[in-house]
Amino acid sequence: MAETASGEQGRPRVLVVGCGGIGGIVAANLAEMDVPVTAVTGNPAIAEVLNRQGARVREEGQERVVMGIRALAELPPGAGPFDFILLATQPPAVEEAARRAAPALAPDGRMVCFQNGLCELRVAPIVGADRVLGAIVAWGASMLEPGLYDRTAHGGFVLGRMDGSHDAAMDTLAALLESVGPVETTGNLAGARWSKLAINCAISALGTVGGERLGVLMRQRFIRRLALEIMTEVVQVAHAEGVKLEKVSGTLDLEWLALTPDERMLGLGSPALFAKHTMLVAVGARYRRLRSSMLAAMERGRPPAVDFLNGEIVDRAARHGIPVPVNTEIRARVHRIARGEAKPSMDYARALFDDTRHLRGRDAQTAVPS
Repeated sequence: MAETASGEQGRPRVLVVGCGGIGGIVAANLAEMDVPVTAVTGNPAIAEVLNRQGARVREEGQERVVMGIRALAELPPGAGPFDFILLATQPPAVEEAARRAAPALAPDGRMVCFQNGLCELRVAPIVGADRVLGAIVAWGASMLEPGLYDRTAHGGFVLGRMDGSHDAAMDTLAALLESVGPVETTGNLAGARWSKLAINCAISALGTVGGERLGVLMRQRFIRRLALEIMTEVVQVAHAEGVKLEKVSGTLDLEWLALTPDERMLGLGSPALFAKHTMLVAVGARYRRLRSSMLAAMERGRPPAVDFLNGEIVDRAARHGIPVPVNTEIRARVHRIARGEAKPSMDYARALFDDTRHLRGRDAQTAVPS
């Protein structure tokens, strides 16, 4: 990195934009490593608490206080230069956040997208594709109140570039993010992003409609069936886009999880379908405390990220003439919740299942793990 942009003792200077669950945990872990970290949040109350009391981090039943984060409600003119600008906002805010932070990015710095979806493609026109990295977040966190962060699931990051090229800056960023969790790099970020997109289209959107944490959701057979239908539609669109999907966390294979034509149209109670339900039960158990970040953002009065998840699939599917009825309907229902026309509940999720049954084909009636 450029010498002018290096912080204390040559450490990279980092700006975290967004102090929700993910941004707060990342900023706190970097500060514990004595990395010069500045955090920008649109909520002055969060900035005030972080500066005065530090960040309170709950993890594995323990709580610790982390000082050293320089928190701002607004990035002042002339700030920076920063070696890394970590965009940890909700997807609807990513482009505006990138525009505001762009002047503070060092000439050889990198802007990093932590958002779910395909946000690297939205940020690239703002700062240049060569200055954009993607960081897929494979863990969960919530902000319970200003400055109080609860890590709800463990995991690390996958780093890469959408064009698949290697970037030496990824090695520096990986060393920084190791303070949060294990980091791996990929030459197929697009494939990893699309696989994670399939997961998020199911988990985040169903968590918003159902209003429950993942453990509760995945105990319901109809929720698992909806999740499989949603992911199958995403996989179909990814194939049409020429994307080679990657396994999520090295184990979750979206190509395998996608329903076959028989499983979709006939609802056969095959051993393979049984195994797919069993996999989702296991995912729900492992990440049982995970709550939809989209729902949490909506509860704070922010617009839903559904257009960057399920909506991305609906729009791209239309270009290829691919029907994606479940993603289409779930996007509409999330917007109804955002407008105050409906409330998240398991009954509302069940209505989604019932109302899309004729579009999905006859659902399986055989027993699956409960």
